[in-house]
Amino acid sequence: MAVSLRALASLALVSLFVHLSTAASVIGPLHRRSSANVLGPVTDLEVVNKVIAPDGYSRSTVLAGGTFPGPLIAAQKGDQFRINVINRLNDTSMNTTTSIHWHGIFQHQSNWADGTAFVTQCPIQPNGSFLHSFVVNEQAGTFWYHSHLSAQYCDGLRGPLVIYDPNDPYAHMYDVDDESTVIVLSDWYHPLSPQLYTGPFNPDSTLINGLGRYPNGTASPLAVVNVTQGKRYRFRIVGASCDPWFNFTIDGHPMTIIEADGNLVEPVVVDSIPVYAGQRYSVVITANQSVGNYWIRALSNHPNQTFEGGQSSAIFRYEGAPDQDPTTQHGPYILPFDESALHPIHKAGAPGIPQPGKADININLIPGLRGGQAQYTINNVSFVDPSLPVLLQILSGAVHPSQLLPNGSVYVLPFNKTVEISMPATDLTPGGALGGPHAMHLHGHAFDVIRVAGNGSYNFVNPVRRDTVSLGLQATNDNVTIRFVTDNPGPWFFHCHNDWHLHNGFAVVMAEAPSEAAIQESKLAPTAWWQLCNATQHN
Repeated sequence: MAVSLRALASLALVSLFVHLSTAASVIGPLHRRSSANVLGPVTDLEVVNKVIAPDGYSRSTVLAGGTFPGPLIAAQKGDQFRINVINRLNDTSMNTTTSIHWHGIFQHQSNWADGTAFVTQCPIQPNGSFLHSFVVNEQAGTFWYHSHLSAQYCDGLRGPLVIYDPNDPYAHMYDVDDESTVIVLSDWYHPLSPQLYTGPFNPDSTLINGLGRYPNGTASPLAVVNVTQGKRYRFRIVGASCDPWFNFTIDGHPMTIIEADGNLVEPVVVDSIPVYAGQRYSVVITANQSVGNYWIRALSNHPNQTFEGGQSSAIFRYEGAPDQDPTTQHGPYILPFDESALHPIHKAGAPGIPQPGKADININLIPGLRGGQAQYTINNVSFVDPSLPVLLQILSGAVHPSQLLPNGSVYVLPFNKTVEISMPATDLTPGGALGGPHAMHLHGHAFDVIRVAGNGSYNFVNPVRRDTVSLGLQATNDNVTIRFVTDNPGPWFFHCHNDWHLHNGFAVVMAEAPSEAAIQESKLAPTAWWQLCNATQHN
């Protein structure tokens, strides 16, 4: 470019300051809480360092609200969110800047609030803060929030977010749906994230609702999910993993799936669910067994995983049961999960001509691994954080692929077109599929998965709709394919949600209708958003 992006950004700043209201960027105390571990959509969210021992091993962490997982953020459909993220980090053995992404929220006309460092914003500096203000009019369901800076959320910065629908069409199916029915699955690492950037990415334990046990460790307390015999519960399962996926089961209790990634689906009964990093499910479970304790199990795909001594487990406890570990046995599993059996109940059907490769725009993205190292690529390019966020580049006048950084990692998409993306699960390593299965997440959209992993056929009539999909492991056959419509201008990250892989380059940016985004976001991005980059440049 003839003029540097930094110079363009400075010019844009001067121009936009004339038009932006400073009132939208005032960062003051915001509070609305229903209980200590539940926050409303209008709240302060402090990011702090704290030493905790969720599996009995003490380590310094990065936490939202000082807890792991972070507090539930609960809202009603149509609510205005005003979440003031305050950075109190001071432990320099980890990242002290931060950025929080609201996973699964479309951010219509609020791309600037998506919370993705170096794509939609500069990081929040220590002792700084940033107010994320956005409205969620059309979405309801199970979401989550997490750091979107390097691999910081592996150090603990992750928590659930639920938008309740007062007119939920499935409300007749369950009696209880509140903070007690949110189940967060996560891997946990004893080393700090900077010590693990190049692998091996082997978790020390699996945590369920922030508690677990590790091999040869102490018998630390496990999470307890309390139920009353005869009642029906909507459990919201959040896959808050940094790397592995979990096979989720509850001994003696089949589950009826009614939601996948914020999208209601036709009810499907299963007795196990594979939950990949970033995915969420709602399931209805009836507490119809004898009063007692039952194991909740979440076995990861990493080697040498076990349930021995209560590892990878939590407790499903009926009212009146003794306070002790269960003795129940798992299996047999006779109602297997099949992703292709999940069908949306609203506006089913993929957009565009119902034939593979017949969308308006067809993109084939080939995963790769560079030189045997942990450097991932897509179409032979490894994503590297640009010095200025992609959105700032767009607002500064860069709208052509040749102008947008990082080179080769930004795909410019025209407005209001059907896009088809296919990704083969390429097998280049002994572990298969480059350390997969990889969970691919697209910001700003839910997409229709017209070809799911493990299935060679296409479904254009009623494919599952979600925002995070597994690429599978059948490297010679799998070619997971998704479709969406470019109706949400802005740069949206598309990346592997195995966070170590993302840190090592497994990502691209879909720059959706950049000219429209430049007009839209220039009117909406608050002054404080621009000031984040000023603060970054001065640190």
